[in-house]
Amino acid sequence: MELTVQRLTLQGDGVARGTDGPVYVPMALPGEVVTGEISEGRIAAPKILTPSADRVRPPCPHYRSCGGCQLQHGSDAFVAGWKQTAVRQALHAQGIEAEIRGIDTSPLHSRRRAVFSGRRTKKGVLLGFHARGSDTVVEVPGCLILRPELMSVMPALREATQLGNSRKGEMSFTVTLSEAGPDVSCKGGKEADADLIQALVKLATRADLAGLSYNGEAIAQRRPATQRFGAARVTPPSGAFLQATAEGEAALLSLVREAVSGAGRIADLFAGSGTFALPLASEAEVHAVEGETAMIAALDAAWRGTPGLKRLSSEVRDLFRRPLLPDELARFDAVVIDPPRAGAAAQVAELAQSRVPVIAHVSCNPVTFARDARALIAAGYRLDWVQVVDQFRWSVHVELMARFSRG
Repeated sequence: MELTVQRLTLQGDGVARGTDGPVYVPMALPGEVVTGEISEGRIAAPKILTPSADRVRPPCPHYRSCGGCQLQHGSDAFVAGWKQTAVRQALHAQGIEAEIRGIDTSPLHSRRRAVFSGRRTKKGVLLGFHARGSDTVVEVPGCLILRPELMSVMPALREATQLGNSRKGEMSFTVTLSEAGPDVSCKGGKEADADLIQALVKLATRADLAGLSYNGEAIAQRRPATQRFGAARVTPPSGAFLQATAEGEAALLSLVREAVSGAGRIADLFAGSGTFALPLASEAEVHAVEGETAMIAALDAAWRGTPGLKRLSSEVRDLFRRPLLPDELARFDAVVIDPPRAGAAAQVAELAQSRVPVIAHVSCNPVTFARDARALIAAGYRLDWVQVVDQFRWSVHVELMARFSRG
């Protein structure tokens, strides 16, 4: 049977209309005519009979096996347009029409943070990313997304896998580039005894790592793994959240600054280690709220150590269970909110009842963003604009920044 792909899902699969319902077609593009054996509503190995004009040869040799990228078979213009359309359609599903101002895409070799998986085998070690829809580990030498400094840590991660992993288990390594070099957080390894700890300390020294933690415990902290947020130098907890690329972070910060321009008092909710709060403190008083104690401690230490910043107060608070209430929000001229993928329904419900003039909403999930946007608009807020920021080139991951205001 020949099928014509009509659209892509948010997971990047093509969707065609079959005789018994939708048929999902991996690595296909809208408008393409495909054929192949249909099993449980899916063509696992489609043959492209009529390719799209947007189809390109994937530049990475690992593309068909690695699960890190899903859209390398589409042109850059197609991928950029698809991500903007994904945001537009998520909003449309909630009855919202909004201006999508454009997209800011990070360049190749710009990812400064990645999570690798390591497994021991009879022949040695497999280290890389998971294959598509599988727990199989695929090695990715020459990855086009990662910064070269990340790739240079791979030999050390192989050795750490050999030292700390059992033959049946899998370790994960969160590697973050800092001003002082790579910081590595290892998880999933066997229980550390004195010999293993000593071996890991030696490994960190040979690999010139800034720091190495193992199953949540600091093993070797050779240099503070600092990040620069505005004028401040911050040392986040090992493995803590960081925007994936410096270019993406700069784009988001610029948009946040544009949105809250002129505000004298700002609340930064889900503040992390201060990605937005610390730069904004050069212009306004900021109250940073975050659920992780160690992140707030890092933020507070950086603020105290940076001369010239305005007052920055901080609070450890679970915003899912204890969102800021309207009377607490009343003292702010603007709110910045950057929740995880699940969104921030509880906090948005309180914002909707508040009189905060401006909200700068950063999101990594168009669907939950659109849900939260509907609640704000229903309460009288206006969605002024939305900008897409693509830090995860060739993936289906979509990030954005949006400005809401009350008249």
